[in-house]
Amino acid sequence: MKVNGEEKNLTGISVKKMLVELNFDETKVVVERNMEIVPKSAYETTFISEADELEVVSFVGGG
Repeated sequence: MKVNGEEKNLTGISVKKMLVELNFDETKVVVERNMEIVPKSAYETTFISEADELEVVSFVGGG
């Protein structure tokens, strides 16, 4: 599977667990799985497969 274009070995875990493993704050990101946004309410019940491509987008503030 790929996360932000990099190969990772995180198959079989939930999106929530993946975010923890990769040190993302789930309250400050949006996860796209195979070009579809994963609702935050589905992070615990959406499991990652070998063929998945994920993009994790972090919110950045600025002024």
